[in-house]
Amino acid sequence: MAPLRSFWKPEAGYSNDMSTSRLTLADRRRRGVLDALVLVLPAIPFALVFGLTVRESGVAIWLGWSSSPIMFSGAAQITLITLIGEGASLAAAATAALVVGARHLFYSFSMAPAMQHQPGWFRWCAPYMLIDQVFALCVGKRDLPPADFRHYYLAAGLTFWSFWMTFTALGLFVGPVIPVGLDISFATPVLFMGLLVTAIDSWQKAVVAVFAMFITLVLLDLPSRSGLLLAVILGIALGLLLERVRQK
Repeated sequence: MAPLRSFWKPEAGYSNDMSTSRLTLADRRRRGVLDALVLVLPAIPFALVFGLTVRESGVAIWLGWSSSPIMFSGAAQITLITLIGEGASLAAAATAALVVGARHLFYSFSMAPAMQHQPGWFRWCAPYMLIDQVFALCVGKRDLPPADFRHYYLAAGLTFWSFWMTFTALGLFVGPVIPVGLDISFATPVLFMGLLVTAIDSWQKAVVAVFAMFITLVLLDLPSRSGLLLAVILGIALGLLLERVRQK
């Protein structure tokens, strides 16, 4: 029962009264759900794109959808299913999906300080829900008291998880009946551009974003979409350099 108590009660040294926070834990959960819903709406076409991708790939419907609870990473799922449908070997498709999903490792590095004071069960479970939207919402809340952060994180993460499981399943049936002339593939870049805009709050971040975009375009033809991973690594390196310059 200790893990359950640690979920519902704040850690020693922290309090949820008005002197430390104006929001109760219930408020944090509600805020997490509401904030997540704002980012859920633009992701709906993305879920439909996934359903359409599964249908067009020739992969069994149940097998394609099972990647949602197993991987819970839309871009990596689409990469995996698309390459398998094009006849790529399972090893090559899995490698490409891992490269696309490698950005989540950098999300983990950034969120590590917020996880240090969390109970063990949360540190094990939280990375599963660390998708792009959850990272965008929670990275700015790393300084919250541990219990407040945990409640907000779980509320946002479970909201996205429920949405993704539901709408990727619906996409398997709704996607194929979308009119041919209506191209919904725009959903993917629009979704990520929206997340990018919400994350840029300084000129340093804007420079890093433009630099990473340029590197991605230059390295677009590298195999297994490894150019994306290199762009991420170089972008992080530039970000660290600019941060050091700013602190001097």
